Amino acid sequence: MIYGYIRVSTDKQTVENQRFEITKYADKNKLHIDKWIEETVSGTISPKKRNLGKLLHKVRSGDTIICSELSRLGRSMFMIMSILNNLMENNVAVYTVKEGYRLGQDLQSKVLAFAFSISAEIERTLIAERTTEALKRCKADGIKLGRPKGRKNSVYKLTGKEKIIQKMIIEGYTKTYIISYLKVSSATLYSFMRMMGIEY
Repeated sequence: MIYGYIRVSTDKQTVENQRFEITKYADKNKLHIDKWIEETVSGTISPKKRNLGKLLHKVRSGDTIICSELSRLGRSMFMIMSILNNLMENNVAVYTVKEGYRLGQDLQSKVLAFAFSISAEIERTLIAERTTEALKRCKADGIKLGRPKGRKNSVYKLTGKEKIIQKMIIEGYTKTYIISYLKVSSATLYSFMRMMGIEY
């Protein structure tokens, strides 16, 4: 199966330009689009909450996904890398019109996947460093970390999960999803984020 994937961020944008680009690319390379997947949603939203997530579960070994460019898959490098890594591990090819990528099981794809994995590791390290620096600034400014006196234990439950929260925010997860994942109330999450200086 060959899927054409189209994503626009707002209602003001049109899917027709991307459809035209993908169709032209497919015709030029003698490919037939079996099914189109279209959606109007921000690329910062987790793939699990998009039509893309359904597509990722549907594709099988030997399938191909064609999109206008890699940024259609997501807005952060880490998110895009995670998606591509998952697809390549399942022998699903990804073709992009603008960059001209044909990512599959060839040597170029494996080299690119290696570069992606290195970049992901660097990004994770940078996130950890930023979190550590933020904690040090809080301490230097006299902000007490952990559960303040008089506070309920609900805020204390999130201590030690700063990196997880920061990573989920960068990957585009919504606050509602983070709250559900951590099993806390919205007030608990917001208070903890303010206390730790974590921005959303």
